[in-house]
Amino acid sequence: MPGLNLDALAFAVAWAALALLAGMVGGFYMGGGLALALLVVVMPLSAFILSKTGDFALERKVRWGMFAAAALGLIVTRFL
Repeated sequence: MPGLNLDALAFAVAWAALALLAGMVGGFYMGGGLALALLVVVMPLSAFILSKTGDFALERKVRWGMFAAAALGLIVTRFL
């Protein structure tokens, strides 16, 4: 059994923190939308990239890029 992937763990913790922050500043639907986006968008896209290319570096870049876009969207909608 492979060891714990710290990058994936850090991503999950960061996304959960972003969803909690969105829930606190934007309301239940914004926080729930971010949590649901992880399940419906991010994870299937990660699996698709890995199944087609097998490139873990590309998958990591796409995953963290989506996190950055979600965080930027939260900043723009709530703080600016």
